[in-house]
Amino acid sequence: MVPHLPETLRRINDLIQEQDLARSELLNIHDIARAAALEESVVGCLLDGGAPPEDTVNDRVRARLKILSDTYLARTERRMSDLAGEVAERLKISDYWARQLCGGKKMPNVEVLRGLVEFFDVDGEEAFFTAPADEAVNRVLLPILRALDTTETDPVLALMEKYGVKALDLRHSPLTPQQLDQLLAGVLHSVLPPREGTQ
Repeated sequence: MVPHLPETLRRINDLIQEQDLARSELLNIHDIARAAALEESVVGCLLDGGAPPEDTVNDRVRARLKILSDTYLARTERRMSDLAGEVAERLKISDYWARQLCGGKKMPNVEVLRGLVEFFDVDGEEAFFTAPADEAVNRVLLPILRALDTTETDPVLALMEKYGVKALDLRHSPLTPQQLDQLLAGVLHSVLPPREGTQ
């Protein structure tokens, strides 16, 4: 199950503190805003625990198209007419309509929106444009969380965390070697599928 933004942020902040990392480098507002196609002020507010802005799906789509277009133009040092021409040719629409879409003035239909997903090569398909700001930021933060959290890839550590076990050092266990052997054999036998020819 995908965590919501407050939980993702809580886990990232805990891991940053545990690993003594620089929060401003990992949670760079500019980079997150660019990846989510959001205003930096919105991202900053969300990272500080604020509420997402009240908007409509149409507002989100138009705003993100404008931000993506502006970012594209800044990166390529091209003009809006160039971008509109490329979009028009790729999506088989008029230059005027493409310019209106890229400028955030008009709302694309579903088919054109799918084409814009491919043109701008964004993650999350149409949801990239339609998701509320908190979901958009969460989508960008989840890979950061996975990179920081070893329990995301280590099932033993994930189980330890689930049951509140902070550290496990079997060398200093109060159990005897025979008890440890029984414990581990019992656990492994109960969770691993039986080998062929055994019951």
